[in-house]
Amino acid sequence: MTRVEFEALMEKYAEQIEHIRQTAHDLHKSVNQTYGDDLPYGYHLDMVVNGIRNFGHLVCAKEEDILPLFFGGYYHDSIEDARLTYNDVLKTAREMMTEEQAYMATEIAYALTNDKGRTRAERAGEKYYKGIRETPYAPFVKLCDRLANITFSCSGINEDNLHMKEVYKGEVPHFLASINPHSDDKRFLVPQEVVLKLAECLIDDLEREEQNASAWWHEY
Repeated sequence: MTRVEFEALMEKYAEQIEHIRQTAHDLHKSVNQTYGDDLPYGYHLDMVVNGIRNFGHLVCAKEEDILPLFFGGYYHDSIEDARLTYNDVLKTAREMMTEEQAYMATEIAYALTNDKGRTRAERAGEKYYKGIRETPYAPFVKLCDRLANITFSCSGINEDNLHMKEVYKGEVPHFLASINPHSDDKRFLVPQEVVLKLAECLIDDLEREEQNASAWWHEY
């Protein structure tokens, strides 16, 4: 799908996308979830979907997938952080799209839900990444999620921001390798354009930026 075609579809479904956005914002607000020190969690959701808006044309296979893709972006943390069950998410999605679309949308949200675990590594282990690799659009939405978090961590100078920037930087090779199923199906793509954007945020030395970004890309 070309960028022009994707932008036309975003305009066509703008009202439905905005409805998905508002319900997701309201959901996370209802459980008092914030982002960073005091930002509403909707700030993060909008950042994730901004990645979908900018790069979704690279992965979107057909018009019918537009709403599931945006729903997956806005609801990717609904099970993990907003106390919804899989069936809750499916019920919500059914109110906004067809049965087939609702199932695809819910599967994206489910795939991006961390496993139970005591540590970061346990919560995002091989089972978790396997689920992402096997779910249409989940690798891309997860990449947009990581891009949003990295962009935020690189935008601040407090201790938490600096710490998470280093955590994300250290995880990049394993993260990219873990989410990429190396499939010919474009719905499973991990676009190089997004990887390079991610690299821009993390690499301070501009002279090494292109070299390291390329190395990350080829490593996985």
